[in-house]
Amino acid sequence: MDKSITDFNVRLRTIRIRELIVGIILTAILTGVLAVVFPDVGESDELFFIVFLLIGALLFVWALRGTRGLDQNIENIFEEHTKKEILFVFATNLLFAFFVTFLISSVDLIIGMTDPTWISVWDVDTVDVDSSAVILDTIGAIIFAPIMEELVFRGVLFNRLKIRTGIFPAMIISSFIFAIGHDFGGITSAFIFGVCMCILYLKTDNILIPMSVHFINNVVATLLQISGVDAFLSEFPWFIPFVIITIIGSFYLIRYVIRECKELKKQYS
Repeated sequence: MDKSITDFNVRLRTIRIRELIVGIILTAILTGVLAVVFPDVGESDELFFIVFLLIGALLFVWALRGTRGLDQNIENIFEEHTKKEILFVFATNLLFAFFVTFLISSVDLIIGMTDPTWISVWDVDTVDVDSSAVILDTIGAIIFAPIMEELVFRGVLFNRLKIRTGIFPAMIISSFIFAIGHDFGGITSAFIFGVCMCILYLKTDNILIPMSVHFINNVVATLLQISGVDAFLSEFPWFIPFVIITIIGSFYLIRYVIRECKELKKQYS
């Protein structure tokens, strides 16, 4: 990390992977210490996770202290073409995630009908979760996860990998690492989502733009999960038209990725 650089966007690009690893280790140690001092932190997985992410965010604040340009990054989010692209990328990724879920569910159902011994990939043990755990989990998913995941996977990992491997291998590697941290059914959609975040970040050099998409995505996903609308849309008569919509959305998403990658290839060749 080059502390002599005062531009926010440029300073972020200078944070090295080894510095990120040191930061993660330090964050884990500090969180562990707080869990010992404050037993409530250690007893709640959700609270432990939030404290871990909060400390990590504070370390990024410390690393980027004294820089300028964050206010301009915020203004750029509200430019008309940027808002349209943020909403487009969010909507098409959401529809693609639904489409992937439908595909997995269909294959799972077909195998289950032909093989009585088949255990569904959606069979999970259910446990009673209190409201406070749900609230903490929601806070972590909506507020802290978009900030930290974008800083880690795009701000540091993608930036440093592209120097060593080139842009497109860096996209694939960083997006794959990002994806494997998600549930089985969401790995494919998380990978494509990660690629889109790399594209947005590379096009704008503004980490707040992929953060914005990530934030909207997590808010909507959380609301869908809480409300049960996703399950409702999986029932007749809504199932067939909704599948058609997800296919159309997936088509536009893949076309967007291909088009933008071609433009980036021309720009950086």
